[in-house]
Amino acid sequence: MRPTGHHRGRASRFDVIVVGAGAAGAALAARLAEDPDRTVLVLESGPVPGLPPLFAPELLDARLVPGARPGHRAVQTYPALLAPGRPYTVVRGRVLGGSTTVNGGYFVRARREDFDRWAATGGGPVWSYERMLPFLRALETDLDHGAGPLHGDRGPVRVRRTDLRHPAAAAFGAAARRLGHPAEPDKNAQDEPGFGAVPSNAVDGVRVNTGLAYLSSTQDRSNLFVEGDSTVLSVVVERGRATGVVVERHGRRRTVRGGEVVLCAGALRSPQLLLLSGVGPRAGLAALGIPVVVDVPAVGARFGDHPQVVLEWLPRRPSLPEPVGSWLGGALHLPASGGAHPAGDLEILQSLVPMAGLTGGRVSVPGAPLAFLVSVQTPRSRGRLRLGSADPAAPPSLDHGYLATAGDRRRMREVVRITAELAATADFAEVTAGLLEPVPGVLADDRLLDEWILQHLGTCHHTCGTVPLGSAVDAYGRVHGVAGLRVADTSILPTPPLRGPAATAVLIGEIVADAVRRGLT
Repeated sequence: MRPTGHHRGRASRFDVIVVGAGAAGAALAARLAEDPDRTVLVLESGPVPGLPPLFAPELLDARLVPGARPGHRAVQTYPALLAPGRPYTVVRGRVLGGSTTVNGGYFVRARREDFDRWAATGGGPVWSYERMLPFLRALETDLDHGAGPLHGDRGPVRVRRTDLRHPAAAAFGAAARRLGHPAEPDKNAQDEPGFGAVPSNAVDGVRVNTGLAYLSSTQDRSNLFVEGDSTVLSVVVERGRATGVVVERHGRRRTVRGGEVVLCAGALRSPQLLLLSGVGPRAGLAALGIPVVVDVPAVGARFGDHPQVVLEWLPRRPSLPEPVGSWLGGALHLPASGGAHPAGDLEILQSLVPMAGLTGGRVSVPGAPLAFLVSVQTPRSRGRLRLGSADPAAPPSLDHGYLATAGDRRRMREVVRITAELAATADFAEVTAGLLEPVPGVLADDRLLDEWILQHLGTCHHTCGTVPLGSAVDAYGRVHGVAGLRVADTSILPTPPLRGPAATAVLIGEIVADAVRRGLT
């Protein structure tokens, strides 16, 4: 890998231009560059530290979540509307490694049901779990299970499960067992959902983002160039083919030519770039004065994410020990009532660092409550992304469409009440003096609980489906109607997975790179 600016003096045309060095982009670029005759340029809008010592300490400390701090210099913010009357600020990583540099280090695979659903809605047989499993094994080094039918030991991403010996994590596990929830020791297998440790790309307290996992080992590759502080403004399309990108760096704009362009800028920026380039719904583009290259109505038309609320509880003792390896404790997955999603679409995720610490960049906040992050991960796509301006610097409009149906609200009430039930067990009482809220009277009343949820509603930042398989791209990310242009990030998942999508984003980079290398152009 040649760092910023080192491609100058070479030919101005590259075989592949990768836009974004995040979860998918870093994986895709590194794999493509394994073929020495292919030149690859990665354009990252944020900074590109080349080695771990050059990253800010909080970007490596797995006990912190920089993405919980909207003002952090490594994140890009987007205004959003989660539900009527509930504005919000959504964040994405803007640095080498993308959101894997600022997220929680949650690295859980999608479920078999997810792959079946994606295969049926545009992915075809290539998206089956059986076809994906070899890629999942190849991208990881599982430090707990090693090599075997389900896991790999030679991949770039090192995976270790969170430590459940912390008193709060142990109490959570005991409470889950008391209420009859099964153990799930390997959440990257396809076993019955239950309580278990969280697979993470954080090892020995260090968050290893995909930029470090995939690109730091490519320092000597003369065919791979990574340029930071370079914001792509649009894709150049000539006679129906993508031939390059317009990029701005330090206030100067230029056009970079390439044989193929792959957008890996994330589920918010990739669709925005398509729309700015004239690829999207004809009427919306025309209204903004953007020349229509190809009418693709599905771009931005629907997206999915996971709604979340935080339930805080007060420790019984003045201070529990600080976590050692990760801010994450255990996780419980269970199905919502009604049996529609047996793979466990309700998630209760434990934080061993107070929310005040996560938002303030501190591991210890004496006297502060700890929290459960409670979410519904049912695969729904009711959000919409639209451009409000043809200015590339103007963020798109995001409407998540949360809590739109009675079923949505019922599932949120259910997971909040289950969390309260767990916190009220004798086992969890060993560590807690009780939940701060919602209070019992609110918990018992559907209307009051709906109001409380809306007031506290957040999101998991798991956006998927803004450029979906089938209706916008094919199984290998090729954009309909534009040769030489692909999308390779969670934009292409028609619905969000039943688990957080970080591991799936890396998988997308792997499978699209494999398609390019096999000549599926």
